[in-house]
Amino acid sequence: MVDMDTIVSLCKRRGFIFQSSEIYGGLGSAWDYGPLGVEFKNNIKRLWWRDNVQLRDDMVGLDAAISMHPKVWEASGHLASFSDPFTGCSECGRHYRADQIYDAVWNSRWFRALAKVLEGPAAKKDQWKAIANWAQSDGKKLAPNLPLVKNPGSVPQVGVRQPFGGSNDPRYLEFLRTLAHHGGDGNPMGFLCPSCGGSFLSQPKPASLMLEVLLGPVQETATKTYLRPETAQGIFVNFDNVLQASRRKLPFGIAQIGKAFRNEITPGNFTFRTREFEQMEIEYFVIPGTDEEWHQRWIEERFAWYQRYGIRKENIRLREHTTDELAHYAKRCVDIEYLFPMGWSELEGIANRTDYDLKQHSQFSGKTLEYFDEESKQKVVPYVIEPSGGADRSTLAFLIDAYCEEEVRGEKRVVLNLHHELAPIKVAVLPLLKKNSQIVETAKKICAGLRKQWHSVYDDTASIGRLYRRQDEIGTRFCVTVDVQTVGDEKGPADEKVTIRDRDSMEQIRVPVSNLQTIMADLMEGRWAEVVKVCPRQTTSGSVA
Repeated sequence: MVDMDTIVSLCKRRGFIFQSSEIYGGLGSAWDYGPLGVEFKNNIKRLWWRDNVQLRDDMVGLDAAISMHPKVWEASGHLASFSDPFTGCSECGRHYRADQIYDAVWNSRWFRALAKVLEGPAAKKDQWKAIANWAQSDGKKLAPNLPLVKNPGSVPQVGVRQPFGGSNDPRYLEFLRTLAHHGGDGNPMGFLCPSCGGSFLSQPKPASLMLEVLLGPVQETATKTYLRPETAQGIFVNFDNVLQASRRKLPFGIAQIGKAFRNEITPGNFTFRTREFEQMEIEYFVIPGTDEEWHQRWIEERFAWYQRYGIRKENIRLREHTTDELAHYAKRCVDIEYLFPMGWSELEGIANRTDYDLKQHSQFSGKTLEYFDEESKQKVVPYVIEPSGGADRSTLAFLIDAYCEEEVRGEKRVVLNLHHELAPIKVAVLPLLKKNSQIVETAKKICAGLRKQWHSVYDDTASIGRLYRRQDEIGTRFCVTVDVQTVGDEKGPADEKVTIRDRDSMEQIRVPVSNLQTIMADLMEGRWAEVVKVCPRQTTSGSVA
């Protein structure tokens, strides 16, 4: 699998994602989506909305305010219990989530470097000698406060069985405890600082994830509220409004896409964990007693959705929450996890929230949030099934999964094998000779026509071979090339045909300009094989494949 540094580099170079406020040194965990990134992310949100709202007759949409009455967060339980345990390093001053410290160390620069040493040839000859040598070389720069680095006199002679299977591998945890004990500081949990390697970490304490904001021009009289940590509560407090306005019957759902904010202790892994992020959430209201069936149906539907648009089945899985993991409101919860470069991590959660939220808001607001069931002639408080995903995490997962490096005629080819509906650019129109005014004029006219149906671009900033590689790297599904044959010259008349190049196979076909729109529509539906039967393949040289 591709590493995160490669993805970050691609995103910056090709305009998918930039560091926010970069000219001022950047702001931690804040990212800006560039020209291609905003198209890509919008495509994901558009498909999610189309499939979950517009193509269903039991769903409606909502766009609730980010700022809400502070009582909302009291009723939801966020003010009392929405926190994470944090620990701090007394040597470098950094803070981390205590329940994710092992993951943070696993992904830290110093541990990744040490892991490479453990897997290298020197460690096979003398494992702990190799570790000691690393400690006195790269270790001094990467983990200056690691006990092994600070006290090199006695290296513990404990065998380490490699390779580790991840941050939950008992062998990895035992190795960390060995490193922590090496300083003789009584650190039985093996807590080490992911930044400096220090073993003096504070006892875990709760830290609120809520971001406070004051509404009003005068601080003394302003209303203290919070940036919403989730979009769900905006749906719950509007349950009765939507019910009365839409005249819906159970079961029905309310969907929302919007920004949420959490004061994360340790944001990181690019856009995976940030303090400002975008959620794609559904609250699906059902008759109590039917909740388990609907929960399972939504688990299967959401799991299939990611694979429908290109996520490979070996990189995605379902994980059931254990009893001690369940949130206080949840009857059951299943996570859809993706195999990110840092390991298996949550992509989306599907929870059975029971009737907790509607009852809480009824109690705190004094407003009855019930549904009259015509069949039983009784009022019920609906149960809620909540599929909750992230637009940013989905964008990252689809990008990682599509990334591919291959060798073509002795050269490296980087390609994003994106589903055509996700690709930020659908068609690139390229002139073979940018100094030929007829070719350029024709190419721009063709691009303008295609643009009415698909996001298409014109590009003449490099040779045709380089243009193909550039479009491969950003996931453009098809390239249309206008050449001398298309417009004609003194050597022969115009054939009024263009070449279409397929991104994945690199095959090329010659098609009439007059039929281009129709043929492109077929290709967008995945009918390349059928089109090839009636349109001749083109032979290519290595420079333009």
